[in-house]
Amino acid sequence: MTQTTAPAPPVSEREAWRALASLVIGFFMILVDMTIVSVATPAIIEDLGAGVNEVVWVTSAYLLAYAVPVLITGRLGDRFGPRKLYLIGLVIFTLASLWCGLSGSIGMLIVARCVQGLGASMMTPQTMAVITRIFPAASRGKAMALWGATAGVAMLVGPLLGGILVDALGWEWIFFINVPVGVLGFLLAFRTVPTLETHPHRFDWLGVALSGIAMFCIVFAIQEGHQQSWAAWIWIMLVVGLVVLAAFLWWQARNTGEPLLPLGLFRDRNFSLSNAAITAMGFAIIGMSLPFMIYAQAVRGLTPTKAALLLVPMAVCSLLLAKPVGGLTDRVHPRLITGFGFGASFISFVWLALVMTPDAATWELLLPLTLNGIGGAFIWAPNAATATRNLPMQQAGAGAGVYNATRQVGSVLGSAAIALLMDSRLAHYGLTSTGSAETGAAQLPDAVVDGFAKAMSQSIYLPAAGLLVGFIAALFYEAPKHQGFGS
Repeated sequence: MTQTTAPAPPVSEREAWRALASLVIGFFMILVDMTIVSVATPAIIEDLGAGVNEVVWVTSAYLLAYAVPVLITGRLGDRFGPRKLYLIGLVIFTLASLWCGLSGSIGMLIVARCVQGLGASMMTPQTMAVITRIFPAASRGKAMALWGATAGVAMLVGPLLGGILVDALGWEWIFFINVPVGVLGFLLAFRTVPTLETHPHRFDWLGVALSGIAMFCIVFAIQEGHQQSWAAWIWIMLVVGLVVLAAFLWWQARNTGEPLLPLGLFRDRNFSLSNAAITAMGFAIIGMSLPFMIYAQAVRGLTPTKAALLLVPMAVCSLLLAKPVGGLTDRVHPRLITGFGFGASFISFVWLALVMTPDAATWELLLPLTLNGIGGAFIWAPNAATATRNLPMQQAGAGAGVYNATRQVGSVLGSAAIALLMDSRLAHYGLTSTGSAETGAAQLPDAVVDGFAKAMSQSIYLPAAGLLVGFIAALFYEAPKHQGFGS
């Protein structure tokens, strides 16, 4: 067995930034598709006759299919080259987007979203691996700032573009729009992303199977538990998922080859804590967007576009602060930066939950959302830079894969948990969660609006708890190695 590797070509600073700009287009689409469905949720419920829980599966399926393979796609990027994996993933993602838009039933849409998530899982680790490998450590924080700014732009463009498309053309176009963007992104990446040196790897397919089974069982049991009245088989599925998860971790510890989850990476304190923090962030962002968008449209009677406009100050703050925060990342202790970000975001979520009433003034909602945008700018790029800064170059792909996997695990658990909590709170107030006028695009009748608003606002406390976990993790960061400030 021989492995031929092409030496990495010399990459100038200008070429590195061009490559990153091309990769960001695809990463942007991935992030948009994590948030854009929340705006279209009432329209999908109404058009496809689905329930809230079924439509949440449109998000959960995407996140689940994204989270499980991403552990091995980072390694595949190391083995076959991040450029090649990224381009293949972009093709799959773009074609699956077309399939999503053509779906005529909720079941078909969920299947198409699974394929779309698979494409996303092939793309995301490659963006972080390329940043780590073509930028020197001294400027990596600035590169990560662009990567982090992409999250801010996606938070702005995703919901807003989704609202405009749903209002003007229908929910299908939130997926159709990916096709021309995907083609453009492919052409640019094909021309600008360098072919980097590859490394031989063995692949832990048993680990893939165990992690996939564990995640599916746990997520399905959590999300469907209330719908199925917590029947015995739901509890059995949850227990099976936890047992298989334990078997997965045991196998990773015993695997003397190349385990899917290289536990040795977690010997670095910052890598371990950054993964815990980004898991909490993924949990919180997905957990907030679903109940808030349903509240904005069903309780306040806003169109998808007007509902999305509520998120504009949040996204603009995150975007405008990305560059100055990126500059701080290379000079200021990560504990201070990310600790502030998680603290501000936690306060903003609790504040938002308190003001999500039927008669709240618009400015009362905008203030906590703006604070959340400020907090997010101090989390995305700084946390990613902290996670990868101490890793050796040959483990860049594996580290990026683990980091993105944990973020996606947080997101998929957040999606499942918020579906469970929304169902539970709606039932508590005597409201249905099945597809009807009560959960469709039209404003709720006066008789149920107060209970519905309470159900959605109380659901926000769950993602707030996730942010508190991230804040605690950030408090224990140490100064990265080879930097000039003390620990």
